[in-house]
Amino acid sequence: MTSQDAVPIRQAATVLLVRDDPFEVLMVERHAKAFHGSAMVFPGGVVERADWSSDWLPYLQGGEGLDDAERAARVAACREMFEEAAVLLATVSAREVDPGLGFFGMIRASGGRLLLDALTPFAHWVTPVGVPKRFDTRFYICRAPEGHEAVCDGVETVSLEWLTPEAAVALPLSGPRMIAFPTRLNLQRLAESADAQAAIEAARGRPAYVTRPVMLQTEQGPRVRIPAEAGYAVTEGLSITH
Repeated sequence: MTSQDAVPIRQAATVLLVRDDPFEVLMVERHAKAFHGSAMVFPGGVVERADWSSDWLPYLQGGEGLDDAERAARVAACREMFEEAAVLLATVSAREVDPGLGFFGMIRASGGRLLLDALTPFAHWVTPVGVPKRFDTRFYICRAPEGHEAVCDGVETVSLEWLTPEAAVALPLSGPRMIAFPTRLNLQRLAESADAQAAIEAARGRPAYVTRPVMLQTEQGPRVRIPAEAGYAVTEGLSITH
């Protein structure tokens, strides 16, 4: 096994939070010193140990029938949306909870439940060998809860913006507000739908597939390639981050 093969793969979850009139998706800007610093991304992050806890079971709606990894990823997706954008996907509103209790503590104290069944699997990507940090990332799509105003946390994220999928795809390939290759392809996939419900229905109708890119070294620099079976319109990009 090479040192590159030995890079640990961390479980992660991210959410395409969408709304209509017009059809838009929430994008957040990472802090400049964060991984993918200054990139525009969907709210999300690493699945933490607490997200796996069976203590969550009484406080979940729609967790029945999910395996442990899927349930933990959905809990992480809900937590990251709240931490990065103040959007709470639960039977209670963000105004009814006390963030000072921690994510699990505030849900338990509120008597609410996380709405895991509001998250629809959208995509699943595994970072290729050759990248310093590797993630096994589950992408979900979810309609934005009514009455929830998205606000960035100012720590991990420094700004946020609702963008049409087409406007988000047009963001630059490098520099401030760039978008990574997996993000770009999933935005292109999102743009194939006319509104939030159509995008969710399209996601429900797609077969589960784990996209495993491979890195290529070319005269133009590193490139990344994905199988045609992944179902995207594009199968190759400049790199995993561009």
